[in-house]
Amino acid sequence: MASRGWFITFEGSEGCGKSTQIRRLSSMIRNSGREVILLREPGGTPIGEKLRHLLQHDESAGAMTSETELLLFAASRAQLVREVVRPALQRGAAVLCDRFLDSTTVYQGVARALDPIKVSLINDFAVCGTLPDLTLLLDLPVEEGSRRSFERGGPADRMEQESLSFFEAVRAGYLELAQKYPGRISLIDAAPDEASVAKFIEQVIKERCHGLI
Repeated sequence: MASRGWFITFEGSEGCGKSTQIRRLSSMIRNSGREVILLREPGGTPIGEKLRHLLQHDESAGAMTSETELLLFAASRAQLVREVVRPALQRGAAVLCDRFLDSTTVYQGVARALDPIKVSLINDFAVCGTLPDLTLLLDLPVEEGSRRSFERGGPADRMEQESLSFFEAVRAGYLELAQKYPGRISLIDAAPDEASVAKFIEQVIKERCHGLI
């Protein structure tokens, strides 16, 4: 992979610490002299950010159907892949993305109970073969994630207002994905302190992404 960059995604339910760990990993990679691109889903492009607002904060979103939600997430991802991710990888950058297609698989395909085959087809169409080299799945019990989110403060977006049972389904879906794709998904215990989690992620990166840090 010397001529191509690395595509690393972070997944996990609410309150697991993805944003914090992405920033820490970004600093480590930059210290090695490689360009780093930080992205989030939905978002990451002007079009994607408008879709993010619609999905999370717009007053009309309360009436949004699960099918509409699925397609809007896919639309944001399709734009992100073609406008940002692929060009960055082609020039050798490390692309770190807060959520990607696995989020759609579990949030819409599992927790929203949409047809998993249709969800997979829509995911495939959106990314068109652009898949993460590594996915870091930060796992945390739902009650602890809820507590951390509450302590973090700030208004909850539309997704964060879902029930604990919804997030239990999300967590179960993620754990099933980790078992299904062990070559791509690395399961990270997010319960320890921030520094300990970061140290474990550093070890995983050294083992799976040779020469990145």
